[in-house]
Amino acid sequence: MELFPESKINDGSLKTEILEERLMIEARGIEKSFGSKKVLENLNFTLPEGKIYAVCGNNGAGKSVFLRIITGLVYPDKGTIRVNGIQVGKEVEFPPSVGSLIDQPGFLLSESGFRNLELLATINGKVGREAIRATMDFVGLDPNERKPVRTYSVGMRQRLGLAQAIMEDPALLILDEPTAGLDFDAQLEIYEYLIQLRRQGKTILITSHSLNEVKLLCDKAFQIRDKRLEVMKQIDSTKSYR
Repeated sequence: MELFPESKINDGSLKTEILEERLMIEARGIEKSFGSKKVLENLNFTLPEGKIYAVCGNNGAGKSVFLRIITGLVYPDKGTIRVNGIQVGKEVEFPPSVGSLIDQPGFLLSESGFRNLELLATINGKVGREAIRATMDFVGLDPNERKPVRTYSVGMRQRLGLAQAIMEDPALLILDEPTAGLDFDAQLEIYEYLIQLRRQGKTILITSHSLNEVKLLCDKAFQIRDKRLEVMKQIDSTKSYR
């Protein structure tokens, strides 16, 4: 299913060279501390658009903090972050055209999945009921299902979280461990959704604890180690799941 038919397609042709000239994310000199504990130090990071990337690291390494900085939920102590050329925290409070799923998604447990998305859609007023239905279909959820979210399985909640992140057709998707807690079949389904979105020109940044997942899915990956960011040289996009 092609969820966003108006989106550009990255089919691996010469268009890729054009896409790589444009940066979706540019972080320079990012530093962040909480009290006396420094989490990120002199972090530099650039992502060309139209690919799938990962940020890896041990628990507590600062992955989720970095995602929050990119989305404007946390401000760095030093440094600048630009998303699609716009400086977050200076030109805008939150970067436009970004869909995110960080930590566990918060939903109204007594409402249906469709009703939750409908309520979230009223915040920006960008999408209507038909777009919500199409998004739920895309991630394998029935928009006509009336049972409350509290009865959803872990996999269904992850799908619903992904639906809320993509329903407004963002250029950039930021997903914190999108396959956490899922069985193997459900993980593969999430991979397929992300690959389809990449083919439609989306830029996707995930965090993951699984080296195999990163190798299968990502074009390029980074690791936060000792508060700094380094490229994971063993990630080769020519051998990826696609």
